[in-house]
Amino acid sequence: MATSVTRIIQNFWSNIVHLVFPNSCLACEKELAPSDQHICAFCRNDLSLTQYDKYTEPSPMDKLFWGRVEITSTYAHFFFDKNKASQDILFGLKYKGNEKVGHYFGKEVGDILANHPSFNKANVLIPVPLHPKKKFIRGFNQSEVIANGIQESSNIPIALNLIRRNKHSETQTKKDRFERWDNVSSIFSVSDEIKSIDHAIIVDDVITTGSTMESIIRSLRSKNPALSISVVTLAIA
Repeated sequence: MATSVTRIIQNFWSNIVHLVFPNSCLACEKELAPSDQHICAFCRNDLSLTQYDKYTEPSPMDKLFWGRVEITSTYAHFFFDKNKASQDILFGLKYKGNEKVGHYFGKEVGDILANHPSFNKANVLIPVPLHPKKKFIRGFNQSEVIANGIQESSNIPIALNLIRRNKHSETQTKKDRFERWDNVSSIFSVSDEIKSIDHAIIVDDVITTGSTMESIIRSLRSKNPALSISVVTLAIA
């Protein structure tokens, strides 16, 4: 009897708290149903997961780097689709300061990496760095936020000082592949500490042409030619 009364009281206060401080979907920011956690059912169903972790043949993300740089493994969590939940998630993370959504999906990615033999022996996570000026203006680095979530569920440590962005490159949005490469080449410097690393995972929010990743990989390998490098992103466009 006492247990039933306690449960009724707990449910009562839970409903009061939800009424005063309603939980919102981390993607669309609409109020969550009591049965939803973090992401509403609509946004969850609207996401197109890549399932790359289940591929036995090279994925489209693997092929993106063929003939450019050597990659150990790649993974993107979902496909970027305009006017769908994936766009809300990335826009909210990058431009609206919604760090919670990056951390939440980072944890989902970390659960996958922790159980995948191609990733779970990696030494470090390396978030794609922002130029200090851009990080100051935005207030955070979205790739670090994702990496924090990955670390929480995979226990792979984060290294923030292995690579630094030396110059603020222009936006990539309206550039073709060759213009993007010219825009990001030779803009990163790498610490000598990378020489003690065997396998690093580079983390970013979304991958398009792979030009930024290619520049980072070349910069890392300039200091450690034998380094195994994997690439992990929330989305692939």
